[in-house]
Amino acid sequence: MKERKYMKVLKIEDNKGYFFHSENSSWNPIDQIDKNGLMRILNDYLSNEIQMDDYNESLLSNQAQQIIYKSIHEKLSSLNKHKNKFKDESERQYLDDITKYKHQIEVDDEL
Repeated sequence: MKERKYMKVLKIEDNKGYFFHSENSSWNPIDQIDKNGLMRILNDYLSNEIQMDDYNESLLSNQAQQIIYKSIHEKLSSLNKHKNKFKDESERQYLDDITKYKHQIEVDDEL
């Protein structure tokens, strides 16, 4: 059985919101997140058990950070409720592709 890893992806510290960028192992201000940062968080989410500080407006002094942090936190929390379904559907989709390509490789090897 594969052991689950726990990773913190969102935190609030010193009245600022941060996201963890696992590619370079650094905490970055949440208002500097880009598409790659979001994709990294999603990938980390699918590969690990994630942890994140609860959204608390009074702990974030910057309004832009409040909006961004709240949005990401809500999306990840919502996705967490459907994580198994999401993973099953993704694996099923890739299974069809893997089976298709595996069959093609076998046919090519016979030639």
